[in-house]
Amino acid sequence: MSFKDQISANAGYMRELRKAMPETFAGFMELQKAATVDNALSKKQKEFVALGIAVAIRCEGCILSHVAALVKAGATREELVDVLGMSVQMAGGPGLSYSAKALAIFDELTAEG
Repeated sequence: MSFKDQISANAGYMRELRKAMPETFAGFMELQKAATVDNALSKKQKEFVALGIAVAIRCEGCILSHVAALVKAGATREELVDVLGMSVQMAGGPGLSYSAKALAIFDELTAEG
């Protein structure tokens, strides 16, 4: 399954979860909205922080989501690799594995064609 397909599947899972627990889901979405507003850090910078945390805690769905958000925010491959380097430094060997996956997701989402 491609990463694009995985992102789509994950979105479907989230829709089902939202139906099952609408108040909790809505509260989380309000938190996400408030946390990602451009302030001292831009939305893109905050997405890089979120990606670093996602790699460190090994959350595949989070990695898919935050890489996709970074692509939409105009992140470059060079910026992504720099953040992934810090993620590896903080998470060790598992961070290396999940960083490789994050880079592969970015490459697929930004591939021409």
